[in-house]
Amino acid sequence: MPNKVRVDKWLWSVRIFKTRSLSTTMCKNGRISIGDKKLKPSALISEGDLLSVHKEGFQLTLKVLKIIEKRVGAPIAVTCYENLTPEAELNKYKDWFIGKGRAEIREKGKGRPTKRERREIDDFKEEYLFQDLWSEEDEN
Repeated sequence: MPNKVRVDKWLWSVRIFKTRSLSTTMCKNGRISIGDKKLKPSALISEGDLLSVHKEGFQLTLKVLKIIEKRVGAPIAVTCYENLTPEAELNKYKDWFIGKGRAEIREKGKGRPTKRERREIDDFKEEYLFQDLWSEEDEN
């Protein structure tokens, strides 16, 4: 078993990201770091490292417990890291969302959104959700 592995490969293998290319993209965009140092996808990590992962509006803090290179099932994957994310961060979505908005409404008879409409809706929601986060990053 290796003692170091690429950060993008490890994040994908422990199921933090759905695809390895998404993991690589997040690294390239500076969303993965150790301390203040942003990591490239090819950066090597080892056991005991503390990773900061900025994913979908959350700032996750993960401690690497095991190094694996191949994707494994979820029950095995959770044994490879320790989630040190503060409780307040985990409840951020719940605190922000609950009771603040009404359910989405679609005109009667329109049916489900098409694939194109769904992508537009997702893009709009992502821009709205990350609007505050982007402005905070610009100030720093």
